[in-house]
Amino acid sequence: MERKEARKYMQLAIETMKKSVIENNKNDPSPHVGAVLVKTDGSVETAYRGELREGDHAEYTLLDKKNRLNDLTGSILFATLEPCAPGARNAPKVSCSERIVNARIDEVWFGIEDPNPSVDHEGINYLIENGIKVEQFNPDLHKEIEEFNKKFLVWANYKKNEIKKDKPVNKLEAVAENTNLESLSKEALTKFLKDSGSDLSHDSQDFIDELKQMELLEKNEHGEYIPTGNAILLFGKKPRLKFQQASVNAKVDYGNGEIVPEKFEDALILIPDKVEAWVKKVIPESYDRTKFKAEKVPFFPFEIIREAIINAIIHRDYDLEEAKVILEITPEKIVVKSPGKPIPPITLKSLQDFTATPLSRNKKLAFVFSQMKLMEETGLGMDTYREMRNKYHLPLPIITYETPNLVVNFPRTSDAVRELSNKDAVAQLNDEELVGYDFVKERKEVSRKEYEEHFGYERKKASNQLRKMKDLGLIGDNGESPKSNKYRYVYKDD
Repeated sequence: MERKEARKYMQLAIETMKKSVIENNKNDPSPHVGAVLVKTDGSVETAYRGELREGDHAEYTLLDKKNRLNDLTGSILFATLEPCAPGARNAPKVSCSERIVNARIDEVWFGIEDPNPSVDHEGINYLIENGIKVEQFNPDLHKEIEEFNKKFLVWANYKKNEIKKDKPVNKLEAVAENTNLESLSKEALTKFLKDSGSDLSHDSQDFIDELKQMELLEKNEHGEYIPTGNAILLFGKKPRLKFQQASVNAKVDYGNGEIVPEKFEDALILIPDKVEAWVKKVIPESYDRTKFKAEKVPFFPFEIIREAIINAIIHRDYDLEEAKVILEITPEKIVVKSPGKPIPPITLKSLQDFTATPLSRNKKLAFVFSQMKLMEETGLGMDTYREMRNKYHLPLPIITYETPNLVVNFPRTSDAVRELSNKDAVAQLNDEELVGYDFVKERKEVSRKEYEEHFGYERKKASNQLRKMKDLGLIGDNGESPKSNKYRYVYKDD
């Protein structure tokens, strides 16, 4: 189901969630959950937690109580909370994710992750492993779900932290051995406080307590505060002493044999500013004479490179110890490489379509950057990338995966777009048609009139361009009659 159509079912699930029945005979808080089932015949059913019996999960009520005898093959399920994972319920009870698989549901949309240690992304993993397409609700809807589940989320995160004490933790969350508070950079800590709007001092006890609450510091047996791996990455004087992969390797190739390399090995929160300063030196500037007064402007907008670097250092896979974030600048393109595959349920296709929802494998890093207003919390830059054509008059970025890196290519010329595209037919489009093709790709579906009005073309010119793209197999249509007002040209996925 397309995201645009799916939104109404997300909203219906949230409204249904609000009816959830609180369990009075249970000490631990239970979540408010709403579920919506869209069947193949177009009919829609809903359920909420405790609707028919106190404590019953919404998915159980919907699938087993309301549709036990119905064939649900190919149906689509929306749930405001990640379905519980195998093993999360005491036998003989079956988890919601297993029920969904058994019901042969095709597609699941979930609102927010369940941090309860008995679930904690495993429900999502189980669905994906069993061939179910998994998508997340739109980011702007998450906060309402979180507000309704505030008590549950506090409890679930507390339980998660308790479990961590008895489980091996990853190296970013673990204490960084042979480090102490002196291993942290005053410059980095001060920048964090300033950019996050805090009036605390970098060496104050109140700030140290805040870092402890953020799980960036731990106390050892001697009562001394020791940084975690995340703290060393974010604020360390020399992060690469602990994490050799914590580097951004950059180079600019001017295309005339001159190559200028650079390395950025600072605390992560200092890197974006330093990359920006370097980029401003190495990318030639031009003059914008579209205004009465000539204004010096960058050849490529710095904020796009900055956001791409921020996303790369936050969302990369730090378990890939030999891989580093790469920034390459040439006259034809700018390339940012971030080690690691997309984290499920984010897929390469959702990134290529600019529909990926915000989900980070490194939540502590994402939280700190969001507090500094350097990014939306756990954002992936999708809005920035999607708006590049309209805001900056630049081609849309082309996203690929080349082991072990997620690669974001920013073409700077029409020839680069043709070269980078995995569709041979793109090479047959002229520069104007390339711009039009990007417009269809961004919108996913457009009418001839929308295309015509957007570019200010005459009807014949708009029709000819759209027909050419269709004849080349780059776009299709929605199946309506070409003479109908409902006829639309539809972008074909890569």
